[in-house]
Amino acid sequence: MPDDPVTDPVEAPPDPAELQRERDDYRDRWMRKSAEFDNYRKRIERERREQADQAVVDLLHELLLIVDDFDRALTVDSGDGDPAYRKGVELIHGKLHDLLGKYGVRPIEALGADFDPNVHQAVVHEASPDHREGEVIGELRKGYTINDRLLRPAMVKVAKA
Repeated sequence: MPDDPVTDPVEAPPDPAELQRERDDYRDRWMRKSAEFDNYRKRIERERREQADQAVVDLLHELLLIVDDFDRALTVDSGDGDPAYRKGVELIHGKLHDLLGKYGVRPIEALGADFDPNVHQAVVHEASPDHREGEVIGELRKGYTINDRLLRPAMVKVAKA
């Protein structure tokens, strides 16, 4: 059978409108996948930064426990102990504070300030006629900030009327 239209291998040319729709569909899918990948990349980078920041904060918390021990050691009267030994402890204590300061860690000045739940943790409320209501009258543990962000709240004693 010559030139049977059903078995003829030559196809009709595609409809230009159909080609346009198909092209737009592929482009739309490509744009969406590209945006998804960009969002994925940004999310992974943000999570990596947050993990690194958290590791630094965890290390600083551990280091602050050592600083607390030095603070307590320096408040104890050593009596007739070796003054050179005390001077050495004071030097180490100073170096720790210098190191913390170099990385933006600053102590919170709590004594005499008004109680602020954003930077203070009240552990004792004590009646005190010599102080105003809500004034911090004692510091049980120093608080610290890092680059103006709270690292650890100060544990304080607060006056009440």
